[in-house]
Amino acid sequence: MNKQQKIKSFDPNSVGNLSNNIFGLPFTTDESEVVLIPVPWEVTVSYGSGTANGPKAIFDASFQIDLFDAKIQDAWKMGIALDKIPAAIKGKSNRLRKKTEAYITLLEQGKDASSNKRMKAIAQGINKASRELNAYVKNKTSHFLAKNKTVGLVGGDHSTPLGFMQALSEQHTSFGVLQIDAHADLRNAYEGFEFSHASIMYNALKINSISKLVQVGIRDYCEEEVDVINKKPDRIITYFDRDIKRRMYEGETWKKICDEIVKQLPEKVYLSFDIDGLDPKLCPNTGTPVAGGFEVEQTLYLIERVVESGKTIIGFDLNEVSPGKDEWDANVGARLLYRITLQVARSQKKI
Repeated sequence: MNKQQKIKSFDPNSVGNLSNNIFGLPFTTDESEVVLIPVPWEVTVSYGSGTANGPKAIFDASFQIDLFDAKIQDAWKMGIALDKIPAAIKGKSNRLRKKTEAYITLLEQGKDASSNKRMKAIAQGINKASRELNAYVKNKTSHFLAKNKTVGLVGGDHSTPLGFMQALSEQHTSFGVLQIDAHADLRNAYEGFEFSHASIMYNALKINSISKLVQVGIRDYCEEEVDVINKKPDRIITYFDRDIKRRMYEGETWKKICDEIVKQLPEKVYLSFDIDGLDPKLCPNTGTPVAGGFEVEQTLYLIERVVESGKTIIGFDLNEVSPGKDEWDANVGARLLYRITLQVARSQKKI
């Protein structure tokens, strides 16, 4: 069947068909307006692990999602498809993760990474593998962008979208990044790993096309990161969680704060969403949960305000979903992914 035949025969009110693609939709990546790239990678995670299982867990949980959206009628008809989860990358991540754990153990024991031969070798190997991962993501993203697809990335840890942003920089001379996160991710080669999940925004700022980084919900950060923020006031705007909460406690509305955030963004925006930007009751198994954070609808309201302002979201990622013994984290991640996907497609005039 072609896409129109699939739309005609598909019942969006029925139980999700497990033989279909993500959200139970019957479309291939070629047929879909939105393509999601899974990246099961968590080599440099320094606390809790499990995010490499995020793409598969989100996929499995997605069949429980109701496709109806009260504000966007028949949005599912545009087509959303998850590309094949790369088993080779997942296996490589698992192997390298063991080396990272050994390295961090030595670091915690007070060993000097600059003089310890074993640590040097591990760090060099991890950095090389991370560069290869970045190249994979860049090539995969460029492939779908060339087909005029709306592209989203599903991690894995938060290091994974760097290649995506690099690919976008070849299509757009200037764009901003809206980061929803508990962490600033502005550390330089955290723990000796150049492409650490804690260094994603530090590395992103090396991309000349990224004119602005607007961070929202940050509540776990170090002095080094604050120095980076303070030294680049025209390029980095950070809305700390405590400041947002204080403003709301003193009477300001979330709408007013969101509209202020939106004004800080340029016309083209890349959305980077770390699930730990949410209250950890919604993502208790994420790698580095931090007390505080947002409700799901708060973040979606912000994204909607971006879209309603007329700005274009040129790409997005959702990272750090780590499934526990139940499906809770994946359930939240899948529902958030669906709603974000609709808003991004809406901003690109796909629906």
